[in-house]
Amino acid sequence: MKALLFDLDDTLLDYSGDVDRSWAEACSTCCDPVGIDADALVAAIGDTRRWFWDDPERHRRERVNMLGAWQHIVEFALERLGQTATGLAERLARDYAARRRERMRLFPDALACLAELRRRGVPLALVTNGDTSQQRDKIERHDLARFFDAILIEGEFGVGKPDEAVYRHVLGALGASPAEAWMVGDHLEWDVGAPQQLGLRGVWMDRGGLGLPPGSAVRPHRIIRSLDDLRALGG
Repeated sequence: MKALLFDLDDTLLDYSGDVDRSWAEACSTCCDPVGIDADALVAAIGDTRRWFWDDPERHRRERVNMLGAWQHIVEFALERLGQTATGLAERLARDYAARRRERMRLFPDALACLAELRRRGVPLALVTNGDTSQQRDKIERHDLARFFDAILIEGEFGVGKPDEAVYRHVLGALGASPAEAWMVGDHLEWDVGAPQQLGLRGVWMDRGGLGLPPGSAVRPHRIIRSLDDLRALGG
């Protein structure tokens, strides 16, 4: 291992934890004053979220403005309920965003792993899709920039994973060839399959221990459940 690329969300940072709780609390706070059934809206948002993010093109387009995406999800959910409330979708999206930001934490194994890799002198890159302001805020809030020789954020770079330009750019910044590099992340296609197509080794983060989906075409070089396992790679 002469270079290592990291995903951010749900690899280093617990991004998905407390999502449902945050939506429920935001709905309760924002719906009660306008007389809308908060529980009904929570259920509608749950259905809408799955529909909204399941479309690959919409996912790519909307994830670079997450506050706007959350507002659109609420707007669609209100439509499902036949409800109109001026400004509610925006207020609710902002309330939800604030709750998520406050609750996000690095996984307990993240800092020790990054510090050990830096001690070894392994060149590191952070490669993350999404909204520039949100991703930069996560990086600054959790003091992550000090560990990385290169940071690529989709909203800044113009394209995101799994576009091969992303991996090629980062490898160039690290001065590494694909055969010398590994990438670790929780998304099988973006963090494992696509890098493997270029010759990198892919490490899949399976924190829940669920194993590969049946019939998965992607076969990681390694499957890990903790970043402590990653520290053993490459000697």
